[in-house]
Amino acid sequence: MTAAKNTRTRTPKDYGPIQTPTALGMPMWQFERAVKAGLIPSADPATGRWPAAVVHTALAEIEQIKAAVGSQPDVGASRAADVLAARFGIEVPADVLLELDRLGLIPEVGEYKDYPLYDGRALEHFDDRAALEKALVDGRLLQRTEVVEHLRVRASDVEHLIRANWLEPVTWVRSGRQRRRSIPAVPLFRAADLEVLLDHPAIDWDAVRATPAGRPSPLAKLSPRQPATASSAPA
Repeated sequence: MTAAKNTRTRTPKDYGPIQTPTALGMPMWQFERAVKAGLIPSADPATGRWPAAVVHTALAEIEQIKAAVGSQPDVGASRAADVLAARFGIEVPADVLLELDRLGLIPEVGEYKDYPLYDGRALEHFDDRAALEKALVDGRLLQRTEVVEHLRVRASDVEHLIRANWLEPVTWVRSGRQRRRSIPAVPLFRAADLEVLLDHPAIDWDAVRATPAGRPSPLAKLSPRQPATASSAPA
């Protein structure tokens, strides 16, 4: 009986992928981030396990390791927006994460079920209210009809801008009539890109707006541009 009891309480010689974070008191995401950052050695490639000595060393330094990897996991846009809204006390739409990623402030680091995940460490330490407020303005997303209203032109004028790649969508979403498994078909455009167009010296907006219905748009003469990104259209 005593021998059996001693066997059950014997310290393991190594730990598996579930045992190791449990022994360190770390959630899986935090443990994986620490391993990826080199703060905890990777598993033995031959066994896929962590030697007890490695685990004991990490346990002795666990507070420093946890401080380095942070307490915020990588999350989707909606949850990231909730974190920012609570921190700054303002309404934050999920779409603003596209702009914060574009600025390198809270970068996209992966995906989950085809949705982007944003860097939890960057999110945890982000405290720039001015940058957030600017991102809320510049990164506001508009559909085609809203672009027409913003530019105060005809829908056909906007189509000329899109065809010539003078205006490119920053993302695509599904319409209310699309199935969840369908490829997103609705392009969304960045507000700040419209402001750049409105200030562009090559476009006479007064002439565009003065063109009567049924007459060719001056924008039809725009020279096509090379698309800014290969990923602007839905896959």
